Amino acid sequence: MFYHDLYLLLGHVHTTPNRYRLQIQEMQRVEWPTEEMGSQPCKVQPWGAHTAPRGVDAPYIWLIRAVFLYKMAEGSREQAAPGSTDSEEDSPNMIVYRKIEDIVTRIQDEKAGGVSIRTVKSFLSKIPSVVSGADIVQWLMKNLNIEDPAEAIHLGSLIAANGYIFPISDHVLTLKDDGTLYRFQSPYFWPSNCWEPENTDYAIYLCKRTMQNKARLELADYEAENLARLQRAFARKWEFIFMQAEAQVKIDRKKDKAERKILDSQERAFWDVHRPVPGCVNTTEMDIRKCRREKNPHRVKKSVYGVPDDGQSQPSPVHVSSQPARKPTREDVQKEISFLNIQLDRHCMKVSKVADSLMSYTEQFMEYDPLASVVEPSNPWISDDATFWDMDACKDPNQQRVKKWGFSLEEALKDPAGRDMFLKFLESEFSSENPGKIFWLAVQDLKRRPLQEVASRAQEIWQEFLAEGAPSSINLDSHSYERTSHNLKDPGRYSYEDAQEHIFKLMKSDSYARFLRSNIYQDLLLARKKPPADPEQGRRTSLEKFTRSVGKSLTGKRLTGLMQSS
Repeated sequence: MFYHDLYLLLGHVHTTPNRYRLQIQEMQRVEWPTEEMGSQPCKVQPWGAHTAPRGVDAPYIWLIRAVFLYKMAEGSREQAAPGSTDSEEDSPNMIVYRKIEDIVTRIQDEKAGGVSIRTVKSFLSKIPSVVSGADIVQWLMKNLNIEDPAEAIHLGSLIAANGYIFPISDHVLTLKDDGTLYRFQSPYFWPSNCWEPENTDYAIYLCKRTMQNKARLELADYEAENLARLQRAFARKWEFIFMQAEAQVKIDRKKDKAERKILDSQERAFWDVHRPVPGCVNTTEMDIRKCRREKNPHRVKKSVYGVPDDGQSQPSPVHVSSQPARKPTREDVQKEISFLNIQLDRHCMKVSKVADSLMSYTEQFMEYDPLASVVEPSNPWISDDATFWDMDACKDPNQQRVKKWGFSLEEALKDPAGRDMFLKFLESEFSSENPGKIFWLAVQDLKRRPLQEVASRAQEIWQEFLAEGAPSSINLDSHSYERTSHNLKDPGRYSYEDAQEHIFKLMKSDSYARFLRSNIYQDLLLARKKPPADPEQGRRTSLEKFTRSVGKSLTGKRLTGLMQSS
């Protein structure tokens, strides 16, 4: 906007009379400041109406200042980015912008089934080129195969947040499924044009709005605060900013009223994207990781398995070394062979198997997930039902807890009731793995001990389970025993990690399978599955028995009396 208007001003220079062209030539001989105004004291002070150079008329001071600002801006841009190209593909978000622009283009194409853009008549005024939010949501659901209205509203809000559509009466860029009126942004202001507006441009825009006495152009509270802050920051060159705002206002007044309304709203939406309302997300900010990838696109990419993934493409000529590549030595080949052998030993799973494992795990724990299914009893923090607390305080586990012990040994040992039941089973069998179970619990307790008690407790566990003549010795392989003894030179919470893992594998392969088949677990599981007996049914059965016995006795007495009478 700033440079566009300067081009318009420069167009007036070539149409001025000859005497003003001579004045501009005189202006070129003036000692111009080379630094940006305000950064350092300049040799030539900023001009006012009474401080113009000799031979320059005061009425055209604003034009000369505009040319001066344009020259300074062009010089600063060339110094900031020497040799840089204005490529549209520099932005990491360009792929997203292209997809959004394709959707917006389809929405605006009325011939291909797009949304109809109309002029809405209100009291004593007309609102040109608008659509309703409900029309946009319906189009998104119909043409993008979206079934949920919330998803369509979310997609429309993302499009609005990037500035492609905007409400005509609100600074917050979001989409609503109602009669709120929206307008499409001009392609000139699209983010794909790689806009990077400076604070000077923002100050000119705010200053221009203060000059126009219209209710729709009044500054919001946060904009007024930004204007005051910018005025303090650019105090030394505020006269130039004010002059540029005046020039833009004069150009805008020559435009048609309807066109001016549309352009004002589009410019406001542009700044709502690049200088958003406090509390809104700035969608123009670049992800630092994307920016680093853009600055170094030829960086070698690492694969999942640790092997450099150079791909099939050839490296850039800029990064090709001028020195010839040396032949690999014998040591290099041996290192590569050993590295490839290590990669062959890696445990790799297919994606299909991983997906099947995740699906089976999800289905197995479905009834225990309150987000996936309705868990009984209900959560006492959500409802007023305290049944969950009563069941948790009960010593006897419910059916869900008992059933969960059969999923894995980890689930059985995670539950205190499951640990006690598993230990009870090992004691009933006089199993040799009973000390291993006690050792596993002791190591778990060691991990939760205070740091000052860890060293002494680690030595106690060694003397009880692993030392020579230990009262509760456990069976360990030589590798785990050596690693554990080496770790005890500097005892810590995880000194027995290898030994604990070995004991866990032994219990999982032998004792846990027998525990699931034992009468202790099966009786407990079946007892929880049986429905409780109905006490009313028991009473009815007893009453029926009593009635039947009384009836039999009365029948017997009647038969005896009849026989005696006969």
